[in-house]
Amino acid sequence: MSEAPGNRTKTLNFNVGVLGHVDSGKTSLARALSSTASTAAFDKNPQSRERGITLDLGFSSFTVDLPDHLRIGGDQHPYDSLQFTLVDCPGHASLIRTIIGGAQIIDLMILVVDVVKGMQTQTAECLLIGELTCPCMVVVLNKIDLLPPNKRQSAIEKMTKRLHKTLESTRFKECPVIAVAAKPGGPEAPDTEEPQGVPQLIELLKKQAYLPKRDPGGDLLMAVDHCFSIRGQGTVMTGTILQGSLAINDTVEIPVLKVTKKIKSVQMFRKPVSGAMQGDRVGVCVTQFDPKLLERGVVCTPGSLRTLFAAVLSVKKIGYFKGSLATRAKFHITVGHETVMARVTFFGLPSSDTSLTPTEPCSLETPFTFDREYFYQDEYITGQGEGSSGTDPEQWALLEFERPVTCPAFCLVIGSKLDTDIHANACRLAFQGRLLQGFEDKNYAETALPRLRIYKTKQKEGQVERVTDDYTVIGRSLFKKETNLQLFVGLKVTLSTGESGVIEGGFGQSGKFKIRIQEGLHPETKQLLSSTSKKKGKSGSKSEPANEEAPKADSQPVSIHLHFKRYVFDPHKKMVQS
Repeated sequence: MSEAPGNRTKTLNFNVGVLGHVDSGKTSLARALSSTASTAAFDKNPQSRERGITLDLGFSSFTVDLPDHLRIGGDQHPYDSLQFTLVDCPGHASLIRTIIGGAQIIDLMILVVDVVKGMQTQTAECLLIGELTCPCMVVVLNKIDLLPPNKRQSAIEKMTKRLHKTLESTRFKECPVIAVAAKPGGPEAPDTEEPQGVPQLIELLKKQAYLPKRDPGGDLLMAVDHCFSIRGQGTVMTGTILQGSLAINDTVEIPVLKVTKKIKSVQMFRKPVSGAMQGDRVGVCVTQFDPKLLERGVVCTPGSLRTLFAAVLSVKKIGYFKGSLATRAKFHITVGHETVMARVTFFGLPSSDTSLTPTEPCSLETPFTFDREYFYQDEYITGQGEGSSGTDPEQWALLEFERPVTCPAFCLVIGSKLDTDIHANACRLAFQGRLLQGFEDKNYAETALPRLRIYKTKQKEGQVERVTDDYTVIGRSLFKKETNLQLFVGLKVTLSTGESGVIEGGFGQSGKFKIRIQEGLHPETKQLLSSTSKKKGKSGSKSEPANEEAPKADSQPVSIHLHFKRYVFDPHKKMVQS
C-alpha cells in the first residue's frame, strides 16, 4: 500500500465507481466529493468540456480518517487513513466499453440517478455492469435542487420507493439511497452555491467501506488510463493495479507493443512510494518510451499475458437483452481492457449425456475440456420454454476475434450489441462469461479447432426399392444423383421393419445403393416387399398413371434410416456413427 518515505502513514485505497445515465451529474458529484484531483480527473477532452460530459475514465480522490469498523485492534492496525478513489465512468452509451474496462477495479459503485428523470436505459446498463463486477452499491438521487421545495421530500420518497422496487431482483436489494444536489443551479451556475447532502454522502461512504481483498501475489496486471512525458524524468503511465504488485526497478511489459521497460519511480497521488499492490492507483515512471504509443491499455509481468485470436468461454445470457443470441452472429466483445468484434458459435452438452441433460440447471459447473463431446447449437438456449426448469442450461461459446486481443486468463467477458441505436430503450449487453481457453496461434482454425469436438447430428431417410436376395436390398431416395457414395460405404442403416444393415456401395448411376443385411431379412419383410412389387406390376399392365399411385395407396413402403454425426471443425468432414 502507499507509504510516504517520511512519515510511514499507511492509506487504504478504496475504489468507488461513479456510474449513471449521461447528464445525471456524475462529474459534478465527483468534483464535490473530491479534494485531490489525479491526472485524468475532470475531462481533458475538449468535446467533453463543450457538452459538460465525461468522455474518459476520470479519477480523483479524497482522504478521510479511517472509520472505526476498519480498525484492527491494538496498535498494529495496518492503515490510519482511508482514501476514496473516485472512478468517474462515462455515461455515453457508445462508451459503455470504457465503463466495462473500469468496472474491473471497483470496490463499491455509486449509481447516480437524476431525481427528475428516474431510471433511464443507460442507468439500467450501468446497474447490470455493476452486478457483474461489483459487490455493493449506493444510489445517489442527484439534482434535488430542481424540485420545488414544498414537494421535494415527497418526490424523493416516491423515487426512492421506485428504485427499491427496481433493485429488488438484483444483488443490490435494500441498498442505501441518498439525495443530494452536487451542483445547485446546474453546470453553468457559479461555484459559490454549496452542494447539498455531500457531507452526509461522505459519512455514508465511510460506513459502506470494507477491507477489500487485496493480493500482492501473482503476476502484475495494471490498467493504464493515461500516458504522458515529464521533461527530464521520462514517461509516466497512470492507472490502477488490477492484480499483483510492482516496485521500483521491476521490469514490466507493454504486451501490445511487445516491449519491456524498467520502473524508475512510483507515485501514489503525488507522493513518492517504493511500490504498490492490487487496488492501488499509481503513476509509474519509465524512460525512453514515447507516450503516444500507449494512451490506454495494460502493463504486466513480462510474458504473463497472452494475445488471443480466438477463445472458448462459459456463457450466460443477460436477462434484459431482448433478442436471441444466434450462432455465427457478431458481437462486440469486451475482454481485458479491449472491445473487439467477434463471431460467436454456441455449444452445449448433448442430451445423451445423462450426467447433466441440457435442460438441467447448471448448478454443477461442468468444467470445459477438450476430452468431452459437445452439441452444436444454432443459438443460445434459454430455460424459459415449456417444461423447463427456468434456469438456462449450461453452455459455452467459441469467439473468433476480428483482431487479436491481449488479456489475462479467466477474465470476465461481456458481449454486447453496441451498434443498437443508443436512444432505443433497449439493453445492449447480451451475455457474460469467463474466458476458459485461449488460442494464440494465428492458424488456430487448422491447428487447434479440430481438437474441439462439437458435432451436429444428421438424419437421412430413403426407401427400399426391391429385394435382391435374403441378405441384400436395393435402396433409393437417400442420396442425390451427384453424391459421392464412397463416403457412405460401411455406414449402418436401419429399416422401418427393424432389420439393420450396412451400405455396401452404389447401384447404377441414379443415386441408388446396395444394403447388406447381415442377419437376413425377416419373412414378413420379404412378403411386404414382394407384395408391393407385385402390386406395382399388376397395375402397370392396365394403365401407366396407376403405376405411380399403386404403392402409395395399397401399402407402406419400407423406409431406410441413416443417422450419423459430423464434427463441425473436422477438416476431413468425416461421418461418425456411435
